[in-house]
Amino acid sequence: MDTDVLDTLKLALDGGGVTVPESGTVLFLRAEPGPVLPLLPRDRLTCQQAFKPPHDALKAAGYTLLAPGTETFEPAELTLILPPRQKDEARGLYARAMLAAPEGGVVLACLPNTLGAKTAEKTLGEIAGETESLSKNKCRAFWARKDLSVFNTALAEAWVAADQPQPVAGGAMWSRPGLFSWDRVDAGSELLAECIPEDIKGMGADLGAGQGYLTKEVLTHCPKISHMDLYEAEHRAIACATQTLEAFGNVTISWADVARDVPNNRYDFILMNPPFHVGRADAAGLGQTFIQAASRALKPHGSLYMVANRHLPYEATVAACFKQYEIIEDSGGYKVIRADRPKRPK
Repeated sequence: MDTDVLDTLKLALDGGGVTVPESGTVLFLRAEPGPVLPLLPRDRLTCQQAFKPPHDALKAAGYTLLAPGTETFEPAELTLILPPRQKDEARGLYARAMLAAPEGGVVLACLPNTLGAKTAEKTLGEIAGETESLSKNKCRAFWARKDLSVFNTALAEAWVAADQPQPVAGGAMWSRPGLFSWDRVDAGSELLAECIPEDIKGMGADLGAGQGYLTKEVLTHCPKISHMDLYEAEHRAIACATQTLEAFGNVTISWADVARDVPNNRYDFILMNPPFHVGRADAAGLGQTFIQAASRALKPHGSLYMVANRHLPYEATVAACFKQYEIIEDSGGYKVIRADRPKRPK
C-alpha cells in the first residue's frame, strides 16, 4: 500500500474530521501495517485482510484478524477501508461495510487521486447519501455516516451480489471481480498453456495460481501429471480455483505467500505467470522473487515454465538460478521461458 494513503487515512483520524469512538468495535478492512494502527484501540480493533503477506504481518504483530474468507461483518462503530482498485470489488466492499454498520456508524476509506479517489467518494455516496472528505498527499480520505433514512439498501445488496464467484470465459474458469484478468482468460496464461509439452510428467506446481486456469489446461492435456499443487496469496481466488478444478481429484490448493511458503526440492516442474505490478507501476522484483522460489522448490533436474511481458527483465535472474534456459515462444508481447536444472547454493 502507498504510504501516502496510510498517512492521509491517519490524518482523517487525527483531527481531520473522523473521531475514533470511545466504545464499540472498530473494523479495518483490507488492513495493512502502518501509521494508522496506533490510533486505533487494539482491544476493540478487528482487522480483515485476504492477501497473505500483510495478513501474516498483522498476525505476527498481535492484531485480531478475521478468517481471510470473511465477507459478512459484525456491526462496528467505525469501519476503515483500504479499497481495492477494481470497481466491482470496491463497490462490494463499501456495500458490505455499510450494510453491517449500525445507525450512526462511520465508514472511512482512502485512495490515491490517480486511482480515482474522487469517483470512489461518489460511489460510496450512491449508497450512503452524504459524504465528507479531505485531500492531502495527492490522496483523498472520504467517509459517510450510516443513516437508514437515506441508505440505499437495495443498491448495496446488488453490489454485493455482483462481487461473487462466477463462471467466465464460456466456463473456462470461475472468477470474481478484482482477480487478475478476472473476466477473461489472460493472453499470457493462454500462450503458456499452449507451450507446455503434452508428455510432461510427475509432480507439478502452479505459483500464483489465481483462478486455476493454467492447472486446468495442463491436467486436461497432459495425462502423465500425477499431481498439481497450487499456491495463491489472494484468498478471494481460492474458492474460484476450487470451482475451476472441481473435476480433478489430483490437486491441492493452498493460500500461501510464494516467497516463504513453498517447500524446497519437491517438484518435477513448475508453471507460473508471476505478478508484475504494484498499483499501476511495473515491479519486476515480484517476478524475480517467484523465479527464486521456483528454483528452490524444484528437484535437481526439474524445469520451470513461465510467461512474462516481453519487456520485463527476468533473464538475468533466470540465469542466476538455473543452469540453462531458453525463450521457447515470443509473440503477442509475451515471452515464454523454459529453465532447467536449478542451481543449488554452494
